[in-house]
Amino acid sequence: MGMGPIRSHEPDDEFGAAPLSEINVTPLVDVMLVLLIIFMVAAPLMTVGVPVQLPKTAAPKVSKPKQPVVISIDQNGQPFLDKEPLLPETMLSRLKEFAAQDPNQVVLVRGDRSVPYGRVIEIMGQVSAAGFSKVSLIAQAPGGTASQ
Repeated sequence: MGMGPIRSHEPDDEFGAAPLSEINVTPLVDVMLVLLIIFMVAAPLMTVGVPVQLPKTAAPKVSKPKQPVVISIDQNGQPFLDKEPLLPETMLSRLKEFAAQDPNQVVLVRGDRSVPYGRVIEIMGQVSAAGFSKVSLIAQAPGGTASQ
């Protein structure tokens, strides 16, 4: 009695391998990619806006930014409003007139390099006391352009 090869109860193919039990996902991936492309193309077409008549408003248009008030201090420490000299006794009242028109107006202070720092700060203090909230110094950059 010869003993033959032991056979299991599972059917084998010609190479002796057991049948595969995994799912082939390639068709699923193909279908998903096609659906993704369809939705990517269709999504912008679905967001067409509803035509509406926009209401008109009585609000004024945005005005152009105002020119800043420039106060210059010459080498003698004399302040000028544009080209008009500001006398110590009338300076505060003159600046208050401008501040009454627009307290948010930007004031730029230009001081000659030979003017003592204390004099420039004194003028800036008077500008702030007049009611202006935005006071800046103007200096010249090494390249020659003015900066704030």
